[in-house]
Amino acid sequence: MTKGKLYLIPVPIAADAAHTIPAQVHQSFELKYFVVERLKTARRMMRTMGFKGDFDQLHFQELDKHAEHIDYKALLQPALDGHDVGLMSEAGCPAVADPGSELVRAAHDLGIRVVPLVGPSSILLALMSSGMNGQQFCFKGYLPYKKGELEKSLKALEADSMRRKETQIFIEAPYRNNQVIETAIKVLQAKTRFAFASELNGDQELICSKNISDWRKSKRPDIHKRTAIFLIQAF
Repeated sequence: MTKGKLYLIPVPIAADAAHTIPAQVHQSFELKYFVVERLKTARRMMRTMGFKGDFDQLHFQELDKHAEHIDYKALLQPALDGHDVGLMSEAGCPAVADPGSELVRAAHDLGIRVVPLVGPSSILLALMSSGMNGQQFCFKGYLPYKKGELEKSLKALEADSMRRKETQIFIEAPYRNNQVIETAIKVLQAKTRFAFASELNGDQELICSKNISDWRKSKRPDIHKRTAIFLIQAF
């Protein structure tokens, strides 16, 4: 039996940014099988992107990133049975800063062809708009946040950036954004560049990139509870 394919389906980063999704992605909604982070979000995004079909005719499986054990083969069983499957994350490109990467790895191990579709990546959009080194960069994910650890982590990223001459990129829970900004301004060196990109592609998009010395003289932006990516480049 011919196996199905696993399509990696990007979705808008901001809820009001359906225009950022190319036509090729819209065609993927002809699939009948999907693996998604959250069913409610996936259905809402599909409607936002123009899906007019009947959800009762589709088969959704949730990829629970908090589960102790995930049976990836079971999630991919439709592909093993010959059906194409779509993988969708909560926002942006699946399998990047996302639990979907392990499903993709399992697909390769099971001999299932993986087909990535073009769409917005918050990491790349933030890097592009920061004015920082786009030739050498490293994405660190979430930083430790216990008392005192954020300061140490930011200083370590600054040291790594200086040593490796690369941009350091990380994310944080939206309700901690303002604290990250304040802490970075406090502990990083004056000539280090610090940036954030918030609500990318959306109506509330805000991108700020300055040396720490200039940040210390500027009014702090309020991005509390907004999606954001942070970047550091030391010189």
